[in-house]
Amino acid sequence: MSLDVDIPEPPTLDSPPSPGDYDAVVEPDERVGDSTPREALATFLQEGAWETGFDEWQDQTYMEVDEFQFVRELGLIDAFDFYWNVAAEDVGYRAPAVPEDLPAPYDDRFDRGEIQGIEEELNELGRTVSDVLETDYIHRSGEEFGFFSDY
Repeated sequence: MSLDVDIPEPPTLDSPPSPGDYDAVVEPDERVGDSTPREALATFLQEGAWETGFDEWQDQTYMEVDEFQFVRELGLIDAFDFYWNVAAEDVGYRAPAVPEDLPAPYDDRFDRGEIQGIEEELNELGRTVSDVLETDYIHRSGEEFGFFSDY
């Protein structure tokens, strides 16, 4: 129950979709504007949150090396996304799904049960990194949320 692979580069957090598209995020009744600090989350990922979360997940995952290689080949690592939820003051995430119609040579590589297991493990990676961001990178003291106190 450990995955021995190199830690990939963190996702880039390109354009944000709707907050309701993220796991662990409740769609706010009213948008607070486009001031969500995506650049700060991307910086936190680059500064070690991704590595710490990935390392923690890597020690507990049931994903096999060939499954992880499959995930990398499909570009699913960069498809992860993280969102600072201003309303709930937490970090949501969106884990990528394996495409339904896989092109050859991937179409017969894994059965549907294995694909579901891969997606569950990707979801767990997103949750782990989200927890690391909330716990170790977003400093909360009293009523203020450290870096994000202006948002």
